[in-house]
Amino acid sequence: MKQDNIMRIQKFIALAGIASRRKAEEMILEGRVKKNNRTVQTLGEKVDVETDIIKIDEQIIKISDKKLYIMLNKPVGYVTTNSDQFNRLTVIDLIKKDIPERVYPVGRLDYDTEGLLILTNDGDFTYKLTHPKHSIEKIYIATVKGIPTNDKLQKFREGLYIDNYITAPAKIEIIKTMQKSCQLKITIHEGKNRQVRKMCEKIGHPVVKLKRIAIGNLYLGNLPSGKWRFLKTSEVNSLKMFNVK
Repeated sequence: MKQDNIMRIQKFIALAGIASRRKAEEMILEGRVKKNNRTVQTLGEKVDVETDIIKIDEQIIKISDKKLYIMLNKPVGYVTTNSDQFNRLTVIDLIKKDIPERVYPVGRLDYDTEGLLILTNDGDFTYKLTHPKHSIEKIYIATVKGIPTNDKLQKFREGLYIDNYITAPAKIEIIKTMQKSCQLKITIHEGKNRQVRKMCEKIGHPVVKLKRIAIGNLYLGNLPSGKWRFLKTSEVNSLKMFNVK
């Protein structure tokens, strides 16, 4: 065996574009991963890339030399998974006619949230964008009921107690006011479940509409809803620069 072909099974899963190494560990502990038809029970078990057969949920996975990086403008009404137990439409349905390779969403957007979503088969890239230590900013435009006072905006910026934790400092500003609602520009660098919606609810201004327009230096721009494009090499490299440690 060539030493270059040997790696930990978490790394193999990540390089195959299935999930981050941290998520791969969860898959192993759940008994979903097999090596040569034997369920893997040890985190960090070594894999020979050339000879070992790795399966997740009984499907063989392989490392592809062709790395794909896709920007999608996710519409409302799609789930951010590769499949759905309730047979709802998924973001993969928007690209599968044109992209035969298996790709996976980087992070998530709620069913009723639209906007910028990245898909890729590069597990290390996913790790860099989703691990908390990298603190990549995400920008949202939220239409909310009512108009927050300066005091409420300041509380939002300083951190709010939701779901048994205090949110990290965030940015928020009113960019448009209507008669009974307003538009807010919100910037966070966490990614907890429905966080923006819960933060707005906490200050008494429920979200009516939510759209993510940026991740790091990558902006959605004028990409139409439901459409996708490949990321430019410069865009991919810019996002990779967030690998701080």
